[in-house]
Amino acid sequence: MQRSDYIISSVFCYTQAVGLLDLIFPKRCINCDTIGAYVCSSCFIYISFDVMSICLVCNRQTYTGFTHERCRGRYLIDGAFSGIVYGKIAKKLIYRFKYKPYLHSLGSFLVELLYESIIQSEAFVAVEKSNAVLVPIPLHCSKYRQRGYNQAEILAAGLGKKLRLSVSDLLVRVRATKSQFSLDRSERRENIIGAFAFKEGERETLRGETVFLVDDVLTSGATLLEAAKVLKKAGVEKVYGLTLAHGQ
Repeated sequence: MQRSDYIISSVFCYTQAVGLLDLIFPKRCINCDTIGAYVCSSCFIYISFDVMSICLVCNRQTYTGFTHERCRGRYLIDGAFSGIVYGKIAKKLIYRFKYKPYLHSLGSFLVELLYESIIQSEAFVAVEKSNAVLVPIPLHCSKYRQRGYNQAEILAAGLGKKLRLSVSDLLVRVRATKSQFSLDRSERRENIIGAFAFKEGERETLRGETVFLVDDVLTSGATLLEAAKVLKKAGVEKVYGLTLAHGQ
């Protein structure tokens, strides 16, 4: 069985589990509205797991997910891993998860999707075995109040249970920023500068640790680069990005 076939089989079997709430409030496919699952079998085939890894520093392809050796620096991210391509179905899933009307219950399905895809990456598994810590990208307090939850925290918590890794809120968002969606690459990097701070009291406990920054989507990498810089300045040895989806 090919890698993509195994992932599809594993995740789709998960979506077929029916609980009491499903009988009262049945799931509907986010793409075609078919009753039964958040993504029906006909639409699931359009989710692509063939993610092209990018060095976030130079924005060029890297076959391992790691930052190119020539691009490495003291306060730069060490690599990034993603589960699926940010295509049509992925965009609809993440939109329904993050924006009104909020479909909070999508969280478990998205965790399963990320988990089943990411454990197929030999490079990720090699790093993950290094007693890593999952750190969700934080929302600004105003955005958190509006949404009622942080999607990155849900992904990190669910993934932490499956991988048996600890989850820690090491970062706080100290500055509200514009949505990155409508900005170009240079504007995104400018927009996110100074947005994060390291939580005091955690500095010594994580010195020398490996951290995975968890978020929903990786596009330009500006958010992960800025968060990684803050963590490394606080003494974290290795920092990697870990996102559900990746797209340009």
